[in-house]
Amino acid sequence: MGLLTIDGYIHRIVDDRINKYLQVFGAVVIEGPKWCGKTTTAKNHAASETSMTNPAGDFQERTIARLEPALAIKGDRPRLIDEWQDVPKLWDAVRYECDQSKEKGLYILTGSTVPKTKKGKDDVDSDSKPRHSGAGRMKRMRMNTMSLLELGLSSGEISLSGVFEGRQYAALSKLDLAGVADLVVRGGWPDAIGLSTEAAILISRGYLDAVINEDIHEIDGTRRDVDKVRKMIASLARNEATLATTKTIINDISDVGGDTITYPTFNEYIDALRRMFFVDDIPAWNPALRSPVRIRASVKHHLADPSLASAALGASQERLIAEPKTLGFLFESLVTHDLIVYAEAMDACIRHYHDDVGLEVDLIVEKSDGDWAAFEIKLGFDQVEEAVSSLISLRDKMVDHGQKPPNAMGVIIGTGGVGHMREDGVQIIPIDTLGV
Repeated sequence: MGLLTIDGYIHRIVDDRINKYLQVFGAVVIEGPKWCGKTTTAKNHAASETSMTNPAGDFQERTIARLEPALAIKGDRPRLIDEWQDVPKLWDAVRYECDQSKEKGLYILTGSTVPKTKKGKDDVDSDSKPRHSGAGRMKRMRMNTMSLLELGLSSGEISLSGVFEGRQYAALSKLDLAGVADLVVRGGWPDAIGLSTEAAILISRGYLDAVINEDIHEIDGTRRDVDKVRKMIASLARNEATLATTKTIINDISDVGGDTITYPTFNEYIDALRRMFFVDDIPAWNPALRSPVRIRASVKHHLADPSLASAALGASQERLIAEPKTLGFLFESLVTHDLIVYAEAMDACIRHYHDDVGLEVDLIVEKSDGDWAAFEIKLGFDQVEEAVSSLISLRDKMVDHGQKPPNAMGVIIGTGGVGHMREDGVQIIPIDTLGV
């Protein structure tokens, strides 16, 4: 039985996890933003497919799925069901088949949005919402746009898992300020590979326009104020990689755009953006279940790709070079994006740290067994000493409170650096040398 392998396919980091999950679960559900490559990746693991977005025969495959879900999921296995959320009944059909057969690796589902599970008077086709979670039979996993390693723009000489294990690395960066700005505005869109920076920017702007003018309204059939959506996304971009509160963002929208948005409207809009995987919030890290350290629980709003923030701000490469403070925030977005991808490959999650006395550390990588590593992100090498001070302060605070010390500490930089291990145990990591 052959797979639907695509010629010239670029290996994605999630491929290894898909293979592993297909050996354990009846179905694997790949979720993530549109245009990140979910369908292409899924085809390299599938033997047959049906797509709810295929227009052939006046969307015949979608019609069949709506009328007879059990028929739509028949085919060689693993069977790919692309954009399943357009016909939510498919979820229950797949779950039922997984329960009946007990076999592994039967289905691969891809989805660019998460349907609401709670019925309400404004829901579209509420009777077709999935009725079962799929727990134990269906494994959900996140896929992101491409990391620098996948794009071939990072050497991968410094391994995140290796840093976590205490290995010491030496690696040379090739990036300057213009190079960092270029990485930010291009983003990780597979369709941008081989294109000029100007063309790549058009892709992220096109994605942004699609979200504002179409996708956010189609997700649940609710028509939203286009102007408010645009201003809200622009404010999220201005506050990218910060701990801006809902109040801060609402005030920012009013100050910059002369418009107002209510708290209920903000919460409803941000929920829609989350369900489209446009916003990927970074939660606060709690170092232990009963830690005496008081943590501020605010999330960091993080857009799914750094180019979306630059597109929302209308920022070109030249403008970012002229505004290094803005570039610094968007560089943190770039690093966060890649670290999420690399951490997931080692079954770890990403958090941020901010306590009640003002100590902050940009990102914490935590494994399920409680092992953790701390990372600060700085655009230039001249900011390393400040970053190291924060990392050591966090380490000492955790030890003083009887918590586990970090497995590793690192400063991830954009320009001017050579990757090396300092005498104080902090690894310096140029972003274009980081990998899994």
